[in-house]
Amino acid sequence: MLKLVAALCAAAQLSGAQTTAEKPLFHYQQVMIPMRDGVHLQTVILTPMNQDGPLPILLKRTPYGVPASAPTAIAAPLKELMADGYILVQQNLRGRFKSEGVFKLSSQVNLADPKDTNETTDAYDTIEWLVKNVAHNHGRVGIYGVSYDGLTAGLTLLHPHPALKAVSEQASPVDQWMNDDDHRYGALRLSYSFEYAVMEQADKNENTHFHFDIYDTYEWYLKLGPVSNINARYMHNSLPFWNDTVEHPDYDAFWKREAWVNQLHSSPVPNLNVAGFWDQEDPWGPWKIFRNSAENDPQGNNFMVAGPWYHGEWQTAKADGIGQISFGGHETAHEFRENIEAPFFRYYLHGKGKKLPWKVSTFQSGSNTWRQYDAWPPRPAKARNLYLHADGTLSFDAPAGSGAEFAQYISDPANPVPYRQRPISPTYPAGDWRTWEVADQRFVDHRPDVLSFVSAPMQSDLTVTGQLAAELFASTTGTDSDFVVKLIDVFPDDAVKDAWKPEAGPAPGEYAKSLNGYELPIAMEVRRGRYNKSYEHPAPLAAGKPTQFTIPLRDRDHVFLKGHRLMVQVQSTWFPLIDRNPQKFVPSIYAAKPSDFAAATQRVYCSPRLPSHIVLSVMP
Repeated sequence: MLKLVAALCAAAQLSGAQTTAEKPLFHYQQVMIPMRDGVHLQTVILTPMNQDGPLPILLKRTPYGVPASAPTAIAAPLKELMADGYILVQQNLRGRFKSEGVFKLSSQVNLADPKDTNETTDAYDTIEWLVKNVAHNHGRVGIYGVSYDGLTAGLTLLHPHPALKAVSEQASPVDQWMNDDDHRYGALRLSYSFEYAVMEQADKNENTHFHFDIYDTYEWYLKLGPVSNINARYMHNSLPFWNDTVEHPDYDAFWKREAWVNQLHSSPVPNLNVAGFWDQEDPWGPWKIFRNSAENDPQGNNFMVAGPWYHGEWQTAKADGIGQISFGGHETAHEFRENIEAPFFRYYLHGKGKKLPWKVSTFQSGSNTWRQYDAWPPRPAKARNLYLHADGTLSFDAPAGSGAEFAQYISDPANPVPYRQRPISPTYPAGDWRTWEVADQRFVDHRPDVLSFVSAPMQSDLTVTGQLAAELFASTTGTDSDFVVKLIDVFPDDAVKDAWKPEAGPAPGEYAKSLNGYELPIAMEVRRGRYNKSYEHPAPLAAGKPTQFTIPLRDRDHVFLKGHRLMVQVQSTWFPLIDRNPQKFVPSIYAAKPSDFAAATQRVYCSPRLPSHIVLSVMP
């Protein structure tokens, strides 16, 4: 959920762990700032020792804890910003650590109720206090952050304080049922939702972790059985947000109130949205904020940046690759902060430099180049269909009508497809979950419950820029089912021609590992059959009847290089990332009984009448 990277970034940026100087670089002050309902929030103010005039305030609001002392060095993620000079403020959200009140782990905002307090009103009250009480500030405030800290930044857009002049929400969730942390179009992200609720609501004074008595969480969640056993056996209704999640399986009023972005239809404050193409937690929210803000942006102050990053990787020291995939010598995190983030805040908070000259900037994977666009998707991009064929091939030619009309597999909830290689460690505190979205998919290729469709080698580069989607025609012998679709870039078998030899000297980092035949996921998504017609009112599927499933694959910018092949994988389980669908329709999957889970035969149709395909946004 909104997650560990925010805590790690906060710790790295505002702690004295990376000590290169003997004396603190900041004056340290801790205060309790009053909110409109009388609650006080624990806040740390860091003023540069070398400040020689009024400075803008840069605010971060977090559930992960504030620094206990002044740092003695400026860590990498802050160096580019601090070259311009800022008063740094970090605040614990209400109900976390020493902040008073109740932490709801919720982004519900009701601006129509003057008595309602939420993260939007708390940010407003905090900025009001800061500009009046912090010495030597010049009245301009910016707010930024990644993940949950990005959420609290984004929520200020609903009712910004007049002194708030720049926002950079980075990996902010916006609709916890539709996408981002908790769900994917109603399919529960089981391991993340549960483990994050434990981390943030088990103890207000700590970031805690659930104790698994089995290291391989795939095995633990499988032995758990139905989701209802989490409360029955372990938590006993002690986690409020987890209780809300299982009590509201459908897209009802609770989740619609949670979807705060639906109240946003303009760009009231300049905003730099940031997303990672391989962010396994919050890849969707920044794009949604960007699009909603663009509905009314007469000043052109709404910007979008995206790159081939995991969750928050752009705030690490270098980001010169992800997993085994190199970025061709680019240190994309430094380049982002030096050329985009710092100039954005410099222009709007210091009044110096130039406005960003584009609407969207991406670091394009495959080509390993920065791109700038004045519209998204780029105007030259055209939709092109990539068709699945029953013989396991994949091409831009539609099915001709000869041969088999479908491919099929048996999906068994008792033996679900793992979402990454086993053993699957706990989400927290291990942290090795960050790069699973770029993991080589050969670990499931050729499983009998995974269909693979592969193209011939590309004769020229194929550039895919914009929104992608799958149009899948499928049936099940059950009355409910999930369908997972993956678009994959298959590297040639000679992708790495020269193997590294020990006598040649140090290997060049993780990227010395062979990429020969690597199956790199570009886009992966799941749709839950019960919500195919309505998110609010689930309905059973008609057993054995072909049904069309539209599966959004989000925004991408990637080049499939000459000699590479395209692959599509289709499966019906993705565990324990996604909870198991019983494959028998029940009113709530969270209340399913063990007897409800049954194997089913799944068919994917590849005929002229039912042509399953991927819709690519292709650049000429």
